[in-house]
Amino acid sequence: MDTSRIAFVGGGNMASAIIGGLIRQGLPPAQVAVVEPFADARERLRQQFGVEAEEQAGAALASCGLVVWAVKPQTFRDAAAQARAHVQQALHLSVAAGIRSDSIAAWLGTDRIVRSMPNTPALVGKGMTALFARAGVTAQEKARVEQVITTTGEFLWVDAEKQLDAVTALSGSGPAYVFYFLEAMTQAGAEMGLDADQARRLAVGTFAGASELARASEEPLQVLRERVTSKGGTTHAALTSMEQDGVKAEFVQALHAACRRAAELGDEFGK
Repeated sequence: MDTSRIAFVGGGNMASAIIGGLIRQGLPPAQVAVVEPFADARERLRQQFGVEAEEQAGAALASCGLVVWAVKPQTFRDAAAQARAHVQQALHLSVAAGIRSDSIAAWLGTDRIVRSMPNTPALVGKGMTALFARAGVTAQEKARVEQVITTTGEFLWVDAEKQLDAVTALSGSGPAYVFYFLEAMTQAGAEMGLDADQARRLAVGTFAGASELARASEEPLQVLRERVTSKGGTTHAALTSMEQDGVKAEFVQALHAACRRAAELGDEFGK
């Protein structure tokens, strides 16, 4: 087995983000094996990265030291059954939402599993990924996973797997919340006299800049917010309106709903 070879079961967006990052960092395409049932996705991988993909799991997986599971939750069990005989000696990294590592361990017959929750900004190298390692994963293997994930952005480890449900709600689903607010800001800008392109550029640039300011500052988010909010001013008018409508409380409840759904996915599609 060549520990530098990496297999991907599933060749969708998240797999593409990781494959692209690895190749940009110098991994030869020949060192990547992919199992992808859809012909158009296999062709896209070949054209975009020079990676050859197989329709079904086969003996080629046995030469890979790391297997990345980038399948949909509802197809994980079947995909694992097809690949199990070929991946017994590998380290496994799951990027599938909701599927708990107990289920993955049972399906694959190994405890060398790292479960992760990435998000779609990984596609542009700005992802945020949380990682949980089962007891069978060594420090060296954790470092190997970190090498792979850093090609897509930042990461952090959690100590309890249950925390990944909260991660899913916060950062896994989080880009959609940002896009939702960007849609609202763009709509409002257009209603107030800007054209659609101007409103979008202003909204996206503001989100990006504010996020970078929060990243660079050690001060609490509340302090950063208050510095922009002069009593009686425009920001105060907007925030007062949102508070009166319960926007923050409703948004917090929405994240709790996402967290509950993440736990339900594990129950629905797990062992």
